[in-house]
Amino acid sequence: MNIEHVIEKYISNQKVLNKVKNSLVNNVNELLNGYQNIDSISGRVKTIESFKVKAFKLLDTGEPKYSDPLIQIQDQIGIRVVVFYKPNVSTVREVILNYFSNIESKTIIPDEDDKFGYEATHLILAIPDDYRDIELGVEECPEFFEFQIHTLFQHAWAQANHNLQYKPSTKLNKTQERKISFTAAQAWGADRMFEELLDELGEN
Repeated sequence: MNIEHVIEKYISNQKVLNKVKNSLVNNVNELLNGYQNIDSISGRVKTIESFKVKAFKLLDTGEPKYSDPLIQIQDQIGIRVVVFYKPNVSTVREVILNYFSNIESKTIIPDEDDKFGYEATHLILAIPDDYRDIELGVEECPEFFEFQIHTLFQHAWAQANHNLQYKPSTKLNKTQERKISFTAAQAWGADRMFEELLDELGEN
């Protein structure tokens, strides 16, 4: 695999990937039009630097993880829907899966019951063929895109945490890590409190 060629090709694909992303955002807006408690719908194309880091990851064996990163990396295009409350997550998921072909679905939660951290619903969905044929040749366009569903509290925590924890210059000590975990627990608790209130008020 020629690293320089892959990066050059990804750079040249940026404009068209953004067109595909915009088409997907417009489509999702249409699908969710009229549904309540949708805070925002947005999209992004993976930055060149982020793509470069992911494209050339190695397996434990020392072999490249991807033989064709331009096709195999599934989150070159990402769409995110932020909803008010946790029950809205399943509503959005159902609407989206009635339209797009689902490749992979997972709810991300911390591995241990007593831990708090990043939570969200992630789907890997097939990019419709007409988008790929019109906007970018099938042989050049990724087959899939990532679709994320967050509550307001999940989104706010993830954005703030990413800004603090993943800067190259940041090295958190144990106390600071506990503070991050504490804020995650508060976001988790806020989501549960609103979910219980919805139940009590008959809004679920």
